[in-house]
Amino acid sequence: MAHRADVATSVPLPPDVTTTRRPISLKPLAALVPRLRPYAGRLGICAVCLVVAAAVGLAFPMVVRYLLDAAFQHRDRALLDRIAIGLILAFALQGAMNFIQVFLLTGTSERVIAKLREDVFAHLVRLSPSFYTERRTGELTSRLSADLAVLQTLMGSWVSELSRQSIFLIGGIALLTLTHPRLTTTTLAVVPLVVGSAIFFGRRLRRASTGVQDRVADAMGMANESFSQIRSVQSFVREDEETRRFRGLLSGVVSAAIARARMRALLFGIVGFAAFAGVVAVLWQGGLLVLEGVLTPGALVSFLLYAITVAAAVGSLASLFGSYQEAVGAASRVFELLAMEPSVAEPLAPTALRTPVRGALRLDDVHFRYAPDLPEALADVSFSIAPGEVVALVGPSGAGKTTVASLIPRFWDVTSGRITLDGVDIRQLAFADLRGSIGLVPQEPALISGTVRDNIAYARPSASEPDVLAAARAAHAIEFIERLPDGLETLVGERGVKLSGGQRQRIALARVFLKNPALVVLDEATSSLDNESERLVEIAMEELLRGRSTLIIAHRLRTVRRADRVLVLEHGRIVESGTHEQLVVADGVYGRLYRAELRD
Repeated sequence: MAHRADVATSVPLPPDVTTTRRPISLKPLAALVPRLRPYAGRLGICAVCLVVAAAVGLAFPMVVRYLLDAAFQHRDRALLDRIAIGLILAFALQGAMNFIQVFLLTGTSERVIAKLREDVFAHLVRLSPSFYTERRTGELTSRLSADLAVLQTLMGSWVSELSRQSIFLIGGIALLTLTHPRLTTTTLAVVPLVVGSAIFFGRRLRRASTGVQDRVADAMGMANESFSQIRSVQSFVREDEETRRFRGLLSGVVSAAIARARMRALLFGIVGFAAFAGVVAVLWQGGLLVLEGVLTPGALVSFLLYAITVAAAVGSLASLFGSYQEAVGAASRVFELLAMEPSVAEPLAPTALRTPVRGALRLDDVHFRYAPDLPEALADVSFSIAPGEVVALVGPSGAGKTTVASLIPRFWDVTSGRITLDGVDIRQLAFADLRGSIGLVPQEPALISGTVRDNIAYARPSASEPDVLAAARAAHAIEFIERLPDGLETLVGERGVKLSGGQRQRIALARVFLKNPALVVLDEATSSLDNESERLVEIAMEELLRGRSTLIIAHRLRTVRRADRVLVLEHGRIVESGTHEQLVVADGVYGRLYRAELRD
């Protein structure tokens, strides 16, 4: 029978571990404001430069009026020369202001978006594994690249252009009114049509842009999946089928993008027509006033330039409103990612582990299910591992062995019951303390696409070369490392593709040696290896387990004879417990599995 604890059969999650969803605005500008505060000085300079440059632009039509009147009415050459020189100097000032403003704003936007991209990445790598069971990595990389690129455009040019065109609109209307109120009324008659079109089409642009970004994320997710499984794709000769799937997804992107382009074209067409129709009306009415002697030609040209400025500002603002609506969809998804809380969270006030960590592990009446609507993967699981003890957990496929391995470092949280390390509920420990005390060797070790040294030192980046070599030697990896072209500096390829399964597993063991944990969890660490590789890994594991608390999860029973105690898991429950010899004689589940393995 399974060992059952005398304590706390169902311990709820401690109060300080519960978390709440962080409120965050999904409006890009509102959500970005706190990130802009450190750059308030630079943005202040940008604002001053923008106002000066816009003021020069607004002064230009008035200067043109005096220039034309000087040339055609007063015929004053000296005044004409002074005005021309003044215009050149004014535009030089405007150019300098534009340079400073663009340079500072672009640099600021690059820094803000880089920090936002870093924050999104840092948040994603802290989300629980359950999050990644529902999301494809290609979709997430699309959020980091394409969606944040939209936000960068919003910051780098949209805000600047919005401010500039707003100044042109307000200043232009004010100067129009001062020049001739009657013509101003004609000029502003088109504004309601432009604003109404912007609002009507802007909402549709937002939905259309969201659809485009979603379809791009789907296509990138599918492409990433195909690349990561390229051997399966090619071994089943599925290249054409994968290309067809990708083509289908791209067709969806194109269709959504065309729908978005149709909305933008309608918006720009209506706004452009309305704006320049207003200019024509002003030109016609102003021409009549010149013929009547009410306006001078210079005043008419000046008014016409202001009218064009106002019309262009209205058109640009309508376009910017459409661009803003397109950006909202992408930005909202980025901030939604930042608002997501991990399903397994660190405690707000963690309990410190006593050092040195002894490695005493205990599971008390653990129940677990992956989702509320799924059956229990584990039920009434209770056992303990004393410091330095080696315990094996065996059972048929699907019994829940790997689930146990995932619960110990809190990749998932128990549904009820509790797990303790050195007597402390692991839900009360900081991740650094808990996971730093555990060495996990999975069936398929995940290597990074760096050098052999990088992969071994991944457990402790500050490790010296003698420490790295000692870990490689202890894992019996030094033999093949010395035969590699560049030794420790040999590149292993993406996911260690340049190394054999046995070599990757020994590097994974070397990594754990370097980490020097108190508790080791071996999750089917040799099940996918050939006999020779398995023999070498077994030798390395003998050294690794010496003096450490160890949980060996195995499907092949010959790998668990070294265990002090064997637990048999079936249908999520521990049904047998004892030594290898005791369980073979008992002729239960373990005995049947053992004899079946001997026959194989």
